[in-house]
Amino acid sequence: MLNRFALPILAMPRPAKRVVVLSVDAALCVLTVWLAFYLRLGEWVRLAGDSYWQPLWAVVVSLTVALPIFVVNGFYRAIFRYSGLSALMTVMKAVAVYALLFASVFTAFGVDGVPRTVGLIQPMLLLLTVGASRMLARFWLGGLYRNQLKMVALPRVLIYGAGNAGRQLAGAMANSHEMRVVGFLDDDDRLHGHVLNGLSIYSPADLPGLVNSLQVSTVLLAIPSVSRHRRNEMIAQMLRAHVQVRTLPAVSELAQGMVSTSDLRELDIDDLLGREPVSPNHILLGKNISDKVVLVTGAGGSIGSELCRQILAVAPTTLVLVEQSEFALYEIQQELQEKADTDHTLLVPVLASVRDAQRLRDIMADWKPDTVYHAAAYKHVPLVEHNPIEGIRNNTLGTLTAARIAAEVGVTDFVLISTDKAVRPTNIMGASKRLAEMALQALAATAPKTRFSMVRFGNVLGSSGSVVPKFRRQIRDGGPITVTHPDMTRYFMTIPEAAQLVIQAGAMAKGGDVFVLDMGDPVKIFDLATRMIELSGLCVRSENNPDGDIEIEITGLRPGEKLFEELLIGNHPRPTSHPRIMKAHEEFLAWPVLQDKLQQLEAMLDRRDVEGTKELLIELVAGYTPNDQGLVAAGPDSRLRYSV
Repeated sequence: MLNRFALPILAMPRPAKRVVVLSVDAALCVLTVWLAFYLRLGEWVRLAGDSYWQPLWAVVVSLTVALPIFVVNGFYRAIFRYSGLSALMTVMKAVAVYALLFASVFTAFGVDGVPRTVGLIQPMLLLLTVGASRMLARFWLGGLYRNQLKMVALPRVLIYGAGNAGRQLAGAMANSHEMRVVGFLDDDDRLHGHVLNGLSIYSPADLPGLVNSLQVSTVLLAIPSVSRHRRNEMIAQMLRAHVQVRTLPAVSELAQGMVSTSDLRELDIDDLLGREPVSPNHILLGKNISDKVVLVTGAGGSIGSELCRQILAVAPTTLVLVEQSEFALYEIQQELQEKADTDHTLLVPVLASVRDAQRLRDIMADWKPDTVYHAAAYKHVPLVEHNPIEGIRNNTLGTLTAARIAAEVGVTDFVLISTDKAVRPTNIMGASKRLAEMALQALAATAPKTRFSMVRFGNVLGSSGSVVPKFRRQIRDGGPITVTHPDMTRYFMTIPEAAQLVIQAGAMAKGGDVFVLDMGDPVKIFDLATRMIELSGLCVRSENNPDGDIEIEITGLRPGEKLFEELLIGNHPRPTSHPRIMKAHEEFLAWPVLQDKLQQLEAMLDRRDVEGTKELLIELVAGYTPNDQGLVAAGPDSRLRYSV
C-alpha cells in the first residue's frame, strides 16, 4: 500500500514536488498554532477566533515568517528521501531563527488575543513536526521501511567476540543486505547479560539454545588475535550447534583501522590444523636471496608463485620468473610488479620450458642466478598416470636438465620442491619426483660448486586441485561430496608456510640434502569433509540420518592413489636448527650408475615404451609399487585408458 502512494509522488515533476512540500509546511504552521493554543488553554479554539482568543493572528505571522525562512534555507531544494543528519541540522537552524522572531512578536511584545506562552510552545511544535516530516519522507519515499522489512528476512547471525574487531564488524553490518546481527558471544562472563550498541552479549555455552530462540544460522568469529588452539576449541563448540562459521583473517592480514564485511571469509582447513605457525628465521630467509639474483621455475604455479612473493619480500636484486604458461606468467608478473621496489629489484618474466635445455642455458647464462628454486612439475596424480611419458620427461628429465645447467653456469644453490608422494610411491608422479631427488643427490657429489638440496612436503592448502575448494564447491551445489576412500589421510600445510620453510631449508643445505617439513598430524579426508559440512551449518546425510543435507559419496581410489602418504623412506630423520624442518637420510645411486640408467629411461621415453619405463622405475626407485587401478596400456602408442 505504501508503494502505491509513494510511486506517484516520486513520478511528479520537480516543481510540483516543491509545491507539495511547501503546502505541507504551511499546513504544519497552522496545525502547530492550533495545538499550541490547546496546550496553553486546555481546550480547542476556533482558528477564526471567538469572543477573546484570536489564533488567526498567530497563524498569519507563522506563515509570513516561517515560509520565507524555509525558502531561503533551501528547504525545497533538498531531496528529502536522501536527506540525513545534515538536513536535520538545517531544519534546526531555520526553526531557531523562526522561533526568535515568532517569540519576539508574541512573547516579548505581546498581541491581544494570543497568550504569550504560545510564542514559545508553537516553535517547539513546529520543529518537531517539520523534522518528523523530513524523516518520514526519507523512511517512506527513500525505501527505509522496505529495507527494514528485508532485514527481517535476512539470515540472523551472532558475532563471537565483543572486542574492538567485533564492534567494528557489527557497525559495518548495521545496514548489510546479506545478514542481520542479533547479538554477541563472548568468553568474558563479566559481559554476559549486558547490551552493546543495542545487541545483547551471550555466553558461548548458550549457543545451542540461541540457535532456536533467535533463529541463528551463522556465527562470525571476530577474534583475529586468538591462538589457533583456542580457535579450534571454539569451532568444536560450535559444531554441536549446527551453525555455519565464518571468520575474520588474522590481525596481520587486516587493513589498519577498520573491519568490514568484505574481510569475512569461510573457514579454511588451516583453521582446523591445530598447529601454531612458527615465526620464520629472517636470517635463513635472506641468506640465499637478499641482494642476489634468484630464478624460480614454475613461477606461475601454486607453490612457485608463493615462493616468488616470499622472495620478493626479502629484496633480491633480480627475480627471474620462468614459466611455460603465458597466462600464468602474466598473472604473477603483474601481481609482483605492483609490490616490487623497482629501484632495488628487477623482475624478469621468461617464457620457457624446463625441458628445453638450450633455452634454459641461455637464460641462466644471461642472468647468472645465485639461487634457483625448481618448482616446475606436473603434480596431479591421475593426470600424470594417464600421461606417464610427459610426466617423467617434465618431472625427472626436466629437473635433471635444470640442475645440470645450473651446475654448468655456476649457480650457488639449487633447491628442488619435492613431495611426500616420492616416498614409496604407487604412482608415476611420485616415482618421477623420487627419481628427480636421486638425480640431485647423485649430482651433488660431482658439482661441488653448486649446493643441491630438495625439500619434501605434503599437500598445500589452496593449491590447484586442493580438496578444500572442491569440497566447498560441492557443498554449495548441494552435494554430494566425493571422497575416494573412507580411510584416506593426507598431510596439510598452508602455501605461505610451505614456501617460507622451503626458503629456510634451502639456506641450510650443505649439498645433497633431503629436507622434510613437519606437516603435523595427518588429516582424515572423510573427517575433513564431515567437518566442512557441519561448519556450513548443515548435516551429513547417511543411513543413520536420511534427512541430512549433504551426502558423502565414496568413489574408489583413483589411478595411482595411496591411502596414506609418508614423508620419510627411512625412520630416523635428523633435526635441524629449525623446529619445523628435518633432514632425511635417503639412499641413492652414484652418478655414473644413475647416469646410464637415466639414458636408458630417456631412450624408452623416446620409444614411448610405457611398460618398459615402469619396469625401469621399479628397478630404480625403492618401494615403487605401481597401483594402476584399472589402467591398461592400449595400442602401440601406449596411450592409457580406463579398462571396462
